[in-house]
Amino acid sequence: MSTLRKTLLYFIWLMVPALSFAQDDLMDILDDMEGETTNYAFATFKTVRVVNAHSIELPAAGVLQLIISHRFGRINDGAYQFFGLDQANMRLGFEYGISRWLNVGVGRSNVNKTYDSFMKVKFFRQSSGKRVMPVSIVGVSGIQANTLNWADPDRTNYFSSRLSFSHQLLIARKFNEALSLQIMPTMIHRNLVATRAEDNDVFSIGAGGRVKITPSMSVNFEYFYILDLPGYSYTANNYQNSLSLSFDIETGGHVFQLMFTNSRGMTENLFVAETTGEWANGDIYFGFNLARVFTVSDKHKKQEKSKEDW
Repeated sequence: MSTLRKTLLYFIWLMVPALSFAQDDLMDILDDMEGETTNYAFATFKTVRVVNAHSIELPAAGVLQLIISHRFGRINDGAYQFFGLDQANMRLGFEYGISRWLNVGVGRSNVNKTYDSFMKVKFFRQSSGKRVMPVSIVGVSGIQANTLNWADPDRTNYFSSRLSFSHQLLIARKFNEALSLQIMPTMIHRNLVATRAEDNDVFSIGAGGRVKITPSMSVNFEYFYILDLPGYSYTANNYQNSLSLSFDIETGGHVFQLMFTNSRGMTENLFVAETTGEWANGDIYFGFNLARVFTVSDKHKKQEKSKEDW
């Protein structure tokens, strides 16, 4: 055997154990790298609304979302009003994703001829792995304008009296594929109220959730509990806590939400602060939300290339 061949065989014999150890070390490194990735929660809710209230979901960057909200009359109006179906209230809204963490929206409803707009900011997203965040946190601030004709046009009326403001912090967690929960500390400020007995500021704690039944259907619920301020009884004005239930059905690019609620209004100043219906009395409104998305630009495709950027 030549000297070169002997040297080559000796080198291979020395390297076999080293390669074995190197393979083990490489597998350990790969295992560690897998633990270093960040896994973000997605589809905590199926659409941008729980029922009436905002969910933590935002439209993707460059995506425009159309939401048509419809509420019929009260079921207890009886057969003469076809159990509320003869009456109708509607809100037409648009929401646009500026980035993954910011979107804006506008809408108009015929309840008090209300125009509304809002900004929605995602501060944190639920994640595990390299970045651990147990919940998603989103802030929502909105403004609503009542554009009904003045009750007394002869007195001095101010445009500022038409305005209400809403501020919410949405804190949600997706526990598993079947269950998501959200809490919603909420503050409503109304520049003008109907009586001196009412406070301009209303504070509420909301809670909502989603229970998935099938891959394309879920049951949602939400409840807003009004916090009475010292020396002021909110329920004395015949206002009730808002309670809503919905069945969410996904059909391709559409999401239908079929709902029952004691709230006639579809903006925060109305369904949080001025709900008058009582479930026990049958003051229940049947309605639906229809959401449809349209891709305006390909921003979301560019952002999807980076898993770390949300």
